[in-house]
Amino acid sequence: MQLKGIVRFLTIAMIVIGIYQLSFTWVAHHTETKAEEQATKLLAKDPATATLTADQKNELQRKTKNHILDSMNSEVVYNLGLVKYTYQDCKASELGLGLDLKGGMSVVLQVSEEDIVDALAQHSSDANYRKAFDIAKQKMSNSTSDFATLFAEAYNEVAPNGKLAAIFNSDQIKTDGVSFNSSNSEVLSAVNKEVKDAVKRTYNIISARIDKFGVTQPNISLDERTGRIVVELPGVDNPARVRSYLQATAKLEFWEVFDNSELAPKLIDANKALSARIRALKAGGESADTATNSLLSASTDSTQAPALMPTNTKATGNKGAASAKAAIKKDDKKAEAKKDTSLASRQAKAAEDYALFTIWTPMTDNKGQFVPNTAVVGFVLGKDTNKLNLYLNSQEVKNALPKNCMILYSAKPIDFTKRGVKNPTAAQKNTYEIYAIKKRLNDDNAPLDGSYVTNASRDVSQQGGNEIVMQMSSEGASIWQRLTAKNIKKAVAIVLDNKVYSAPTVQNEIAGGRSSITGDFTAKEALDMANILQTGKLPAPAKIIQEDVVGASLGTDTIKAGFWSFLVALLAIVILMWVYYSVGGMISNIALVLNLFFTIAVLTGFGFSLTMSAIAGLVVTIGMAVDANVIIFERIKEEILRGKSKQKTVEDGYKASYAPIIDAHVTTFLTGAILLYFGMGPVKGFATTLICALIINLFCGILITRWITDWMMSKNRNIDYVTKLSRNLFRHFNFKFVENRKYAFMISGALTLISLGSIFTRGFDKGVDFLGGRTYNVQFAKPVSTEEVRQKLTVAFENTSPIVRTVATNNQLRITTSYKINETDSKTDSLVEIKLYTGLKDYFPEGSYKDFQKQVLSSQKVGPTIADDIKSSSFWATLISLIVIFIYIWLRFRRWQYGLGTIIALFHDVI
Repeated sequence: MQLKGIVRFLTIAMIVIGIYQLSFTWVAHHTETKAEEQATKLLAKDPATATLTADQKNELQRKTKNHILDSMNSEVVYNLGLVKYTYQDCKASELGLGLDLKGGMSVVLQVSEEDIVDALAQHSSDANYRKAFDIAKQKMSNSTSDFATLFAEAYNEVAPNGKLAAIFNSDQIKTDGVSFNSSNSEVLSAVNKEVKDAVKRTYNIISARIDKFGVTQPNISLDERTGRIVVELPGVDNPARVRSYLQATAKLEFWEVFDNSELAPKLIDANKALSARIRALKAGGESADTATNSLLSASTDSTQAPALMPTNTKATGNKGAASAKAAIKKDDKKAEAKKDTSLASRQAKAAEDYALFTIWTPMTDNKGQFVPNTAVVGFVLGKDTNKLNLYLNSQEVKNALPKNCMILYSAKPIDFTKRGVKNPTAAQKNTYEIYAIKKRLNDDNAPLDGSYVTNASRDVSQQGGNEIVMQMSSEGASIWQRLTAKNIKKAVAIVLDNKVYSAPTVQNEIAGGRSSITGDFTAKEALDMANILQTGKLPAPAKIIQEDVVGASLGTDTIKAGFWSFLVALLAIVILMWVYYSVGGMISNIALVLNLFFTIAVLTGFGFSLTMSAIAGLVVTIGMAVDANVIIFERIKEEILRGKSKQKTVEDGYKASYAPIIDAHVTTFLTGAILLYFGMGPVKGFATTLICALIINLFCGILITRWITDWMMSKNRNIDYVTKLSRNLFRHFNFKFVENRKYAFMISGALTLISLGSIFTRGFDKGVDFLGGRTYNVQFAKPVSTEEVRQKLTVAFENTSPIVRTVATNNQLRITTSYKINETDSKTDSLVEIKLYTGLKDYFPEGSYKDFQKQVLSSQKVGPTIADDIKSSSFWATLISLIVIFIYIWLRFRRWQYGLGTIIALFHDVI
C-alpha cells in the first residue's frame, strides 16, 4: 500500500513537472507566431514590397520577424505570479530542435595538437626530433591516440637515449618545472599538460566567439580525449562565413614594410637570377632536377603582364593606383614585330627572360619606372599565387631578395570598380596586391602583435566604409608609439592570419594605443573580425574535419517525415494493444503515452535537442514499452487458464514477468551506454534517448500499469486481457521447432553461405561516414539522369567520379565525392561547392551560384580522420557490446553456454 502511494505521488509529480517543463516550448512558439503575424502586417503596409520576388519577400519576412523577436528578448512573456520569464528565458528552456529538423550547421573541429607540440619545441631542427615528429604525424591519421602520446612512442623508437629536455626548453615548459636535467618522461608529461591546456583554451575562445555570433541556442562541446570540438549552430544559412569565423587563428601582427622603390633593385636581380637558372636548366635537358622542372612546366596565360590597373590614374602611395605595365611588355612588342615569331616562341622567351615578372607584375608607372612611396610592390593573379610561392622558395630568388624580406598578399582581391574601372576583366577581379614585409634579422616575431589588443569593435570610417577599431594595453600602446614614430611617412602593414588587410602610411606618431584596420569590409566581415580579435587568437589552429549543413526547407520536410513516422508507429501499437488485450491493452496505452511524455519532458529539462535520431529512439521505445506489458499480460493469461482468482492472477503474472523484463532492459541499457561512449553525432542522440526512455519505461510499464490495475480492481471494475478477436488466436498453434531443426539448419546454412559469398565477392557499398568525402542533397526542377549527372561531375571534379543516387523523389539526388577531401585549406569546401555548381549549372540555366546554393538541401563532410574513427569506434562498440552481453548472460544464468549461444545467434542474424 505504501508503494502504491509513492507511485501515485511520483506519477502526479512527474506529470506536473513535465507540463511545466514543456510549457516553455508552447510559450516560445506562441510568441514567435505572434511575431510572424506582426511581421506580415508590417510588410503588408509597405508598398515597396510589391516589387519584390517571392524569395526576397520571404527573406525580408524572416529578418523582420527576427528583429521583432530580438527586441522582445528581455520582455516578460510568461507570468506565473511569483516567477516571471522573458522570451529569452523561454527559448533557453524550450524543447530544442536538432539541425536535421530545424536546419543549420554542425561542425567538428580538430585542434592541431602537432602544431602545439612543435611550438613548444620552438620548431626544433634536431634530426631525431623531426623524424619522430613526422612519424607521429603519419600515425595520427590512423590512430585514436593523442599526438603527444604518439610523439613519445616515436621518439623512444628513433632515439632511445635522446634527451628531450634539450629540445623542449621554452619558457612555457620551464614554468611546469622542467629543467635541462629533467627526464624524458617528465618533459613529455609537461608537454602533454601544455597541449591539454591549449586545447581547453582553444575551446574557451571558440565558445566566446560563438556567443558573439548571434545564433539562438548554439551547442558546443569538447572531447578532451581526442581534442575535438563539436559545434552546432541552428538556423545559420551562410556556411562559408561559419567556416572562416571558427577556423580563423586571429594572428594579428603589425609589420614594417619595404617601399616599392626600395625593393625594386633586388626584385630585378631576383628576376635575372631566376631567368638565368631557367635557361641553364633548359639547356641541360633531362639532367634538370624534378622539382625545378615542375616550376618550369607551370603555364602562364600570356607573355605580357595583365593590365591590372587603370591607365589613366596616378600613383597615390599605398592605394596603388598606378598603371602596372611590366618591362616584359616592351620586349613583347619587339617580338610581335617579327612576323615569323609564333605565340609559343614568344611565351617561351618571356618565360626565360622574365620568369619572375610573368607572374609578379611590378608596381610601375606608364613609363615602366617603379613607383616610389608605396607599400604595394606588385600584383599577382589568384590562380598564380602557388606558382609564385614556388619561385619565391627557389634559391636564386632567396639569395637576391633581402634576408629579412617576407612576401605576403592582400586579404581580398582588388576592387577595380572603386578605382574607376566600370567593367573589370576576369583577371582584374582575381588580382591581389603583393607586400614585402620587413622582418628583423634572426627574429620571426612581429614588432607588435594581437596579444596587446584589449578591445576591438566595428565602426564606420570617415569615408563611410566599415573598419575595425582596436584599443591596446599600456605596454602595447608604448610599442605602437615607438613603431609609428620610427615610420613617419612610411607604411605599416596590418596583417591578420598572414594576409595584409591594410598598410596605411603613418603621418604622425600615434600615442594612446588606438588604431584601426580599414579595407573593403562588409558590415558582417568587420563585425566577425572584431569579435575574433576581441576574444583572442587560437592557441593552435582548429580545422574542420566533419561538417553537416541542413537547409531550412529540408528541415521542414524532415519534421513532417519524423512526425508521421512517430505518429503511425504510435497509433499502430495503440490499436494493436487495444484490439488484442482489451482493457489491459488500454492500461498499457496509458502507460505508453505517459512514458513518451516523461521522456520528452526529461530530455527538454536536461537541454537535449529533438533530432531524427532521437525520434528513432522514441519509436524503438514504443516497441520496448509495450513489450514489457505483452510479457506481463501473457503471464496473466496463463495464470487465468489455471483457474486462479483475478487478484491472484495479476499478482503472479507481474511477479513472473519481472525477471525477463529487467533482463531485456539491462542488456539494452548496457548496449546503449556503449553506443553513447563510442558513438558520434546522431548515434549519441539515439543512445541518449534510448537510455532515458528505458529507465522511465521500467517505471511506467511495471509500476504505473500495476497501480492503475489495482485501482480499477479496488473499484470492482472488470479487467479483461482478451477480446473476441484474440481469445482463440494462436491457442491451438503447435510449431515443432525442435523437431524440424534439421530443415531449419539447412535453410539457415544455405542463406549464411550465400550471404558470406556476397560479402566477400561484392563487398559493402560503404557510405561517406566510412570512406570520407562530401555529400550533397540537390533538388532539381525536374527528374534528371543519374548517369548523365555523374559524367558531368566527373569532368568538373577533375576525373574524380562521384556516387550519384536518387533520394526521396526523382528530382532529388544525393551526390557523394571524395574530391579534395584530404586538403585542409579553409577555402577547399567553397572550391568543391563551386566545382559542383560548374558541373550542374546546365540544369540551372537561369540561376546564379547563390540561387544554386538554395537548391542544395543539405551537405555533409567527413574527413579521413573522422572516417577512420567512425570505423574504429563502430568495431569497438560492436565487440564490447557482444562481450558485455555474454558476461551478463553468463553471470545471470550461471552457464557460459547460454552466452555463447546468444552471441552466435547475433552473428547469424547480422550475417
